[in-house]
Amino acid sequence: MKNEGIEGTERFESPDKGRGLRAVRHFAVGELVFACPAYSFVLTVNERGAHCEHCFTRREDLFKCGKCKQAYYCNVDCQRGDWPMHKLECVAMCAYGENWCPSETVRLVARIIMKQRVTTERTPSERLLLLREFEAHLDKMDSEKEEMNQADLAALHHFYSRHISDLPNEQALTELFAQVNCNGFTIEDEELSHLGSAVFPDVALMNHSCSPNVIVTYKGTMAEVRAVKEINPGDEIFNSYIDLLYPTEDRKERLLDSYFFTCQCTECTTKSKDKAKMEIRKLSSPPKQEEIQSMVHYAKNVIEEFRRAKHYKNILFLELLEMCELSQEKMGGIFADTNVYMLHMMYQAMGVCLYMQDWDGAMSYGEKIVQPYSVHYPAYSLNVASMYLKLGRLYLGLEKKTQGVKALKKALAIMEVAHGKDHHYVAEVKREIEEQQ
Repeated sequence: MKNEGIEGTERFESPDKGRGLRAVRHFAVGELVFACPAYSFVLTVNERGAHCEHCFTRREDLFKCGKCKQAYYCNVDCQRGDWPMHKLECVAMCAYGENWCPSETVRLVARIIMKQRVTTERTPSERLLLLREFEAHLDKMDSEKEEMNQADLAALHHFYSRHISDLPNEQALTELFAQVNCNGFTIEDEELSHLGSAVFPDVALMNHSCSPNVIVTYKGTMAEVRAVKEINPGDEIFNSYIDLLYPTEDRKERLLDSYFFTCQCTECTTKSKDKAKMEIRKLSSPPKQEEIQSMVHYAKNVIEEFRRAKHYKNILFLELLEMCELSQEKMGGIFADTNVYMLHMMYQAMGVCLYMQDWDGAMSYGEKIVQPYSVHYPAYSLNVASMYLKLGRLYLGLEKKTQGVKALKKALAIMEVAHGKDHHYVAEVKREIEEQQ
């Protein structure tokens, strides 16, 4: 495939940011800027049986691979389409049985290696940026990241060396893992549940802003980039790399740690939303600055502690819920309910309630979260849409029809812009609303 570019856009050198993507025509809010098929992708293990391994379609009548009995497909066409990649894992899973446990990143890298071997020219995913042009930032990696990279490299050799002949040398693999960690994408559904991982080279060309003018959504294994602000000819096209709920310092820290740059976007220089995001509870005796700083420190620690606890094998969900409730009680002595650290733990508590099928508990948390989310996040945020969607579906399940339809309509208004009016997720939500009327 020749380098034909992407209509309406161009690759350019962005001041202080390196290469980037720029509009050469006007894009209206909700308009598709471009679509990009995945160069390589992998369905997460937890979604096997619920989604097709090849096209990521969610359906109940999937059939399983006759050999490994673990991969599921819509039909023979999907199975055949996936075989060049699945055969790697099929043989390995049969050989290792229950001991087969490479990380999602390792699985994705194995597929990229196989794809590169059979690809001799530019792919439809690389109209503006080649995968081999990805930044690796090896010189900026700390010892912890280097250790993680080495662990992934060892796992690749352990699980795949028998099934991929002549793996690239250590230096090439180290660089490839670093490139994927910096430029990979998480594919999510309409409720932001994790479906898998992929690389979309042309999407990775876009630089970051905490006030983005486009949003990335997924249609199966295709990434779609839509305008969420008016974009004029000459404007740089900005995506967001991170969750935008948090205050400026937290976002900068995350971007520096994961993507190795200091954000200088308008939102980071003006800090216009920080006061609302860090709202302090109105008390007769206002807390001192040191007390606030101490509580921020506690909040960051408890968020990290909870993140780790979720991965412990023997932890009970009631313990996780208790951790959420205790931290909210402590933080609530200083922080308002709309403070983003309070909202973070409420969101985690809602997730635990949903898992435990405590629908009333989940609804109660969702009601506290949704309005502050609408204030803290930019317009047409998927985080806000998914919260209205979860809440709407909870209301309908609890036979609160009027509230359910109202919440679903709010989700739909965002989704029609972010996902596009022809997306199957939009059709599903419309169908849910119509069934109630």
